[in-house]
Parts: sequence; structure tokens; C-alpha cells
Amino acid sequence: MGWVGGRVLRDREVAFYLGGVVVSGFGSSAMALAAGVWAKSLTGSDSLAALTTFCVWAPLLAGPLIGTVADRVRRRPLLVLVNLGMGLALLPLLGVDEKDDVALLFVVLTLYGVGTVLLDAAEAALVAAAVPEPLRGDFNGLRMTANEGMKLVAPLVGAGLFVRFGGAGVVLLDAATFVLAAAAFALMRVSEPVPSAAGAPHRVADATEGMRGLWARPALRRLVLAGAATMGVAGLNGAAVYAVVDAGLHRQPAFAGVLYAVQGCGSVLSGLCAGPLLRRVPERAFAAAGIALFALGVGLRVVPSVPVSLLASALVGAGLPCVLIAAMTAVQREIPAELLGRSAATANTLLFAPNALALAAGAGLLALVDHRVLLLVAAAAGAVAAAVCFPGRGARPDAAGSTPPSLMGPEAVLTPEAALDPEAAEDVGARATKAEEGPPEHQGPR
Repeated sequence: MGWVGGRVLRDREVAFYLGGVVVSGFGSSAMALAAGVWAKSLTGSDSLAALTTFCVWAPLLAGPLIGTVADRVRRRPLLVLVNLGMGLALLPLLGVDEKDDVALLFVVLTLYGVGTVLLDAAEAALVAAAVPEPLRGDFNGLRMTANEGMKLVAPLVGAGLFVRFGGAGVVLLDAATFVLAAAAFALMRVSEPVPSAAGAPHRVADATEGMRGLWARPALRRLVLAGAATMGVAGLNGAAVYAVVDAGLHRQPAFAGVLYAVQGCGSVLSGLCAGPLLRRVPERAFAAAGIALFALGVGLRVVPSVPVSLLASALVGAGLPCVLIAAMTAVQREIPAELLGRSAATANTLLFAPNALALAAGAGLLALVDHRVLLLVAAAAGAVAAAVCFPGRGARPDAAGSTPPSLMGPEAVLTPEAALDPEAAEDVGARATKAEEGPPEHQGPR
């Protein structure tokens, strides 16, 4: 990690930022497994255990609306307050100890999901002020690495705490990590102007600005759509894992844990390499290569061989994060700061909602078709998604960081009067150049 992450972690604000994300992610991953086990132990119902995951994921569908909050206030104080609020929101779960209390678990987990969506939007938006642009690819890669690493370790810790101390032990751990994350964000020194939308009435129509911001940029639109398609394929792939283990490899269901562990290792490696690669190749090429690698891994899962299945899991893990890292890095660079919270939340909704829907669809399809057919169709869809990253024939590739005229400030518009007046035109050009350079306080953290 030294050669990849050293240049990122030497920046004080980035180090605190990443520390907050890692600590909070550890607690969230620990709770993700424990909540299902908790519901199962209280009720004996597999459906209610699965409902815990749905409660956390459901608020993602309202991401564009929730994300507008991150554009109306300064992001660093918002991260501090939301982390503290989520820690407090967990405390009522300390009283959950019988079947009749399970409804409280679902209510708190839904609030937990809302807070997670808001944290993701604020974290992505704060990157523009806290992380210098040359380091954003490295940062997003390290963030992905940290999250995947937590998924390997934290669920085991959460399960162990649940067995030893019950749900209360996991609640206290998760609450403590939120407090630590709030402290890490509070220690950051980031210059953030008061958002222009502060104090304005909150309208549902404002949530569509994030979608328009994404859709107005063809290169960014292609990345997000390719990512959405890839996550849909990932859902089909996830639904077929147990069929691969049982019908394909003739192993016990627990062997799926081995495949997921290998997949997690591939994701960690991919995240570490993302920054250096993004400095050498365009985001669309990085995303397309990752999707192609992922599709190859999905296709290889039809081979009834343990070594091949392990290789396939590593390829899936290494390839899948690439389009997510590329898409979020592009969003952070190309979207104006005043739209970044809702645009990041909208991108997250578009990227991750297909995964949940495809998981449900894949579970139903497995009752109708052989898992190998499903995997081959999914691999072919992944290959198509890789092609989506590139412009079509005759399309002009977008310049990095280009902004559609409709979203530019008035300084960048050359009026008819300016076109006829050389001095006015020169003044407009000078102001546009100055605007591109940006004010000193936006050149990175102090």
C-alpha cells in the first residue's frame, strides 16, 4: 500500500477523511451481517432476516432527493452531525431482546439506510474540496479497497460479538465507530463556501438537477449507464453463486464464503491499482477493461472446476470495482460543486439499484433455467456494458472536465453584443479563463 497510497495519506485532510470512511465502514459492515442474524434468532423467519437488508437498501431509491440536503449545507459539518446522529439512532436497539421488538429493528435500520445514503452523498461531494484532483483516483481506489477490506473482516467481528454478547455488543461497536468517524471529519481543515442553495425552499424538482447534471455530459452518462448495467449483471452473478457451489462444484453451501473471500481479495488489489492506472489511461478505458475482466470471470463460473472457480472469483472481484471508481471519479471532476451532492446520490442510485433488482430477478430465473445459461447470458451482457463506455461511431469524445453550455456561468457565454465588440469579447474570454482557474480556496485543502 505504501507505493500506491503513500502520496494520498501524506495529505493531512485526506488521511483524516479516509480514516473517517474506514472506521464508519467497519461498523456498518459488522452490523450488516449481525442484523440479519439478529432478526432470524428473534423470529426464526428467513424472510424477516432478509428484510433487514431491504430496510438498509430501500432508501437508496430516494437517493436523488436525499442527496439535495448535501448541496444545501456545508458537507464537513453535515458529516459530523449525521455520523453522531446515526450513532444515537442505534441506541434504542439495546432494548431489542424478544420477538415483539423486531419492528423497532426494522425502523432503526431504515433510518440507518437513510443516513448511509446521506453520508455517501456528502462524502463524495466533500472530495472536491478536500482531495486535490490529481489524487482523486487514488483516493477513490483506496476508499474502495478499505470498504472491501472491511467486508472481509468486519462481518466476522460482528458475528463473533453477536454470539458472545448478543445484538447489544454489535450496536455499541457500530455506535462507537460512528463517533470516531465524526471525530475524524471534525479534525479536517477544509475551506467550504456557504452553498448558494442554503436557505432556499426544499423542492422535489431540485432532486432532478442531479440527473440533468449527469445526463448533460455524454461521457459521464456512458460511464454511469455502463456501471448500472454491470451492477445488474453482478446481481445475476450473485444470485447464481450458490447454484455454482452446489450443482457445479458439488460442495457444501459454506464454500460460497471461500469464493467471496477470494473475490474480496481481487477487489482490494483493484482498488490499490486504480489511482496509478487512472493517471495513465482514460476513465472510459479503465472502466471498459474492468467490466471485460468481470464478464470473463462471470463466464468462467460455468466451468465445474474449483481452481477455475477461484480464478473466476478473483477476476470478478478485480474487475467489478473499476467502473464504480471511474464513474465516481468522473462525477467528482465534472459536476459543479453546487450540484455534486445530489449528482453523487443520483449516480449511486443508478449504479446500485440494479444490483438489488437483479438479485431478486436472478433468484426467480434460477427456478426456470440452468444456472450456466444465466451466467453465460450475464457474461454477454457484461461484454455489451464494456462497449457502452466508448462513444459511438461519429460521436466526439468529451474533453475531460467539459461543462455543457447550459450549466456554465454567465461569464462563459458570448452574447451577440460581445461578438460584435472585440473589447467586450476579450473581457468575456478573460473572465472565462479566470473562472476555469478557480479561486485560491478551491485549489485543494489547506
